[in-house]
Amino acid sequence: MKSKTTRRQFLKNHSRLIVSGSLLTSRPSLRGYALENSPKRIKIGVIGCGSVSHSYLPHLAKSPFAELVSACDIIPERAAAQARNFNIPNQYPHIDRMLAGAPFDLLVNLTDMQEHEHLNKQAIEAGKHVWSEKPMANSLAAGQTLIDLARKKGVRLWGAPAMVVSPQFDFMARTLAAGKLGRVAAAHADYGHTGPDWSSFFYEKGGGSLPDLAVYNLTTLTGLLGPARSVVAMTSIVTPTRTIRGKGEVNVETEDNAMALMDHGNGVISHVQSGFNYFNPHGHDGSEEKRHTISIVGTQGFMGLVGYDWDPQGVDLATENQPTLTRYATDKGDFVWQMGASLAAECLATGQDIPITPEHALHVLEIIQAIHESQKTGLRIPLQSTFVL
Repeated sequence: MKSKTTRRQFLKNHSRLIVSGSLLTSRPSLRGYALENSPKRIKIGVIGCGSVSHSYLPHLAKSPFAELVSACDIIPERAAAQARNFNIPNQYPHIDRMLAGAPFDLLVNLTDMQEHEHLNKQAIEAGKHVWSEKPMANSLAAGQTLIDLARKKGVRLWGAPAMVVSPQFDFMARTLAAGKLGRVAAAHADYGHTGPDWSSFFYEKGGGSLPDLAVYNLTTLTGLLGPARSVVAMTSIVTPTRTIRGKGEVNVETEDNAMALMDHGNGVISHVQSGFNYFNPHGHDGSEEKRHTISIVGTQGFMGLVGYDWDPQGVDLATENQPTLTRYATDKGDFVWQMGASLAAECLATGQDIPITPEHALHVLEIIQAIHESQKTGLRIPLQSTFVL
């Protein structure tokens, strides 16, 4: 595998392209790119044609670096529908048949979260690059096995989510790096809603609000503050049964309410909470969320992300030198949460790396595992994994 650009190197290389707190990368925009420029196109096989595919497929279909080759779903009607919608020439009911069918380069895994691990492994073993929705595996050990296998096979592996490429994340990272908050002390993040009702896998073992929701905040805070060294947490089940469309009532087998404290070293402590029992007057509409869902405070300043990290609206900043809270980075550019697979295709096509790494995704996966362990044992759990900022 080629050497990777660290996030700090990525930001340094693009520092001259910062305008009003927004990162304008040197890559061609994925919107309106002239196809007559004839970029290399990466052949894509998408597995999982349910709800998330309705966000990913339109973005991939517009990417000048992606060619949608195959759609796969265990419910063949869903694969057929998305194949029609996006002019995908091949459709399959099982990964075995897709891997044996029309050649492709990159698997985009949008299946139920409990299925990611074995499907990613099978694709990597077949020599395919993989973009996986979160989580990429069901345990730290399994995630490390996937990374090691990808290196052995000479293919790339990426794990969602992709917030580290947003202009708002970039602004926050640069503000911290410039020392504008002074000595950083603490951070808080929260994300929740009243829970999905379109599938039961969210409430089954291996599901929960942690890998579905907290994963965003955990990725953002560790990306800004650095890897966590230890975790102490509590989780609970607030709503023991859920009603799922087309299925009826199901028992909730995993947490739907969680709070975690992370020690990032050097005295920095952060707090993340998530849950499927959070009323919000805006529902799941990120564009309507105007409060600070992430905040970071230090000895000389405060910084708050307006809106969700997957749909950021801006960053409020106040410092000793400028104590009036001022909003920056209000332009998202072409950032959307579902752009990760398109960026992976672009990386493979151009050789320009992206600051999304499997090591970061693995670290977040270990944090989630440690949260469950802390709830079970009542102990503070040390972490093994790390990644480079």
